[in-house]
Amino acid sequence: MEKRDFHVIAETGIHARPATLLVQTASKFNSDINLEYKGKSVNLKSIMGVMSLGVGQGADVTISADGADEAEAIVAVEETMKKEGLSE
Repeated sequence: MEKRDFHVIAETGIHARPATLLVQTASKFNSDINLEYKGKSVNLKSIMGVMSLGVGQGADVTISADGADEAEAIVAVEETMKKEGLSE
């Protein structure tokens, strides 16, 4: 299992557009990928799950991947977080 912590810096947090991009990125992989925030964990491949967390600016989240392509999945999600200005 691969895990990575992120500090959300985007003013709007993880709202509709970046959430959609994260879900699309995660969906390219076979691994189980989860987003954890405030003790809740949701499937990063589920737009409704990600939106239900209400991740705002300044939030600390953990993304974990478990499966055959977990390392590649974490790298791809991290690149998306940085490219969209969600985290440093």
